[in-house]
Amino acid sequence: MKNTTLCYIEKDGKYLMLHRSNKKKDGSGGKWMGIGGHFEEGESPYDCVIREVKEETNLILINPKYRAVVTFASDEYESEQMHLFTCEEFTGEIGKCDEGELCWIDKKELKKLNMWNGDIIFLDLLEGKNDFFSLKLTYKGEDLQEYFIDGKMMTH
Repeated sequence: MKNTTLCYIEKDGKYLMLHRSNKKKDGSGGKWMGIGGHFEEGESPYDCVIREVKEETNLILINPKYRAVVTFASDEYESEQMHLFTCEEFTGEIGKCDEGELCWIDKKELKKLNMWNGDIIFLDLLEGKNDFFSLKLTYKGEDLQEYFIDGKMMTH
């Protein structure tokens, strides 16, 4: 199982979103998401999210908040455990991203974007101000089959 991080950087009621459009082999190609990536050897979730955000945006996070662990199970992709963060404090100016286009998107507009169905679930949970949650998402292809919040099966 691979380990990744994802961060939703917030400013003025907007999240900094990445439109994944630059990689040829990208299971998330064409989709919108927060900022993050894969762990490197020996990294903690905090180490990884700070490094990935710096690499992809040129921003330096200040006090990122660890919000959730999201487990992805899929019939097409390797299982993944994603460590989800939010952050409202940062320094620096946004640079060019090798993975796609970076845009500030109003949080009320997010559900209009092309994104994974599971992302909408955890974005809603983040807005609910849950202190910390565990989410498991099971996909068949790109279709969300079932999900569990803190171990409880939910219907959708």
